[in-house]
Amino acid sequence: METIEKLKQNVEIILPENGLEEKLKQAEKENRKLIIKLGFDPTAPDLHLGHAVVLKKLREFQDLGHQIVILVGSFTARIGDPTGKNKSRMPLSIGEVQHNAETYLNQLSKIMDIEKTKIVFNSEWLDKLEFTEVIQILSKVTVAQLMHRNDFNKRFSENTPIAMNELVYPILQGFDSVKIKADIEMGGTDQLFNCTMGRQLQETFDMSPQTVMCMPLLKGLDGNEKMSKSLNNIIGLTDSPNDMFGKTMSISDNLINEFLELATDFSIEEIEAILKRMEEGENPMNIKKLIAKNIITQYHNEVAAEEAEAFFSNQFQNKNFQEKVFEPIDLNTIQTENGTISLLDLCSELNGEMSKSNIRRLISSGAVQINEKKVTDPFMSVDLQSETKIKMGKRSYYELK
Repeated sequence: METIEKLKQNVEIILPENGLEEKLKQAEKENRKLIIKLGFDPTAPDLHLGHAVVLKKLREFQDLGHQIVILVGSFTARIGDPTGKNKSRMPLSIGEVQHNAETYLNQLSKIMDIEKTKIVFNSEWLDKLEFTEVIQILSKVTVAQLMHRNDFNKRFSENTPIAMNELVYPILQGFDSVKIKADIEMGGTDQLFNCTMGRQLQETFDMSPQTVMCMPLLKGLDGNEKMSKSLNNIIGLTDSPNDMFGKTMSISDNLINEFLELATDFSIEEIEAILKRMEEGENPMNIKKLIAKNIITQYHNEVAAEEAEAFFSNQFQNKNFQEKVFEPIDLNTIQTENGTISLLDLCSELNGEMSKSNIRRLISSGAVQINEKKVTDPFMSVDLQSETKIKMGKRSYYELK
């Protein structure tokens, strides 16, 4: 009973409600391990703390000896799943899918025991389907059932186009569960509809329907949307310790509870003790430091966590500009015209991940300094000289060499 309660911890939806208990009983009766599926479309090459919420729950099942199957949507990523969006997602090329999938799988080892994890690609069977077989699969689902999906329903009511390939997507994802004979499918709450489609299709193929377990969606650094690479609000599993620390310290106070529960590996008792400290008036910054160090210890090590805390204290709490740590930038790597460049273009060269509109806002708000002087004109011409020190926002420091 204690094992079941632990497996249920932090899970937001279990369908049916007693599905986990029934599957565990079934596995024990048949003297076998459960097949637990997690499917993902490799749409971006980076895993982040939002993905880790589900992955850590899978690791709990894996530690109990159950078979984890990571299903890579090598076929479905070429269709495009609009989950949580109000428009279709651009399909990926075969090359993009392969590159992103390889990167994903390399990063899984930060949480999963890869040697005990089965990796499958749905192109192995979906690419081989005859058109008549596709029609037969589609015939098992009605349009009315598909329109129960919230984003489809919303777009239909707003007369926003829904392409046929989008309607086919959840059916194919459900067929994946048929092919691997999944006992449990896991995902975020945004995948509930697609996962329940697996249950439905398994029943039409005279199989025992899978249980669906959905984990909550960790909010990103903006505090509003779910953590997503496309929204640039993530803490990546491969981020450097210093970046992990700085990003965690930037979260709003109202995200502390969520990060404690979903991003750390503190025990329930430890979390309760930390929350009590907050209730008694402890500075939220101290709690964020605990969270940041815990996250870094999970994905790097304890020494890196201590060093990142020291770096943060010096870099962001020490007021002396000259004592900051500046990232060296080779002057020869910056594209210029006759040795000069606009401040906007220079900042874009220094931080290629930030959009020019965001950089322009940073500059206009006085958040950019050159040699300790605020500059607010994004089109100001900058003479590139060695030893020029540039600060962008709260966390980015560069020195031209």
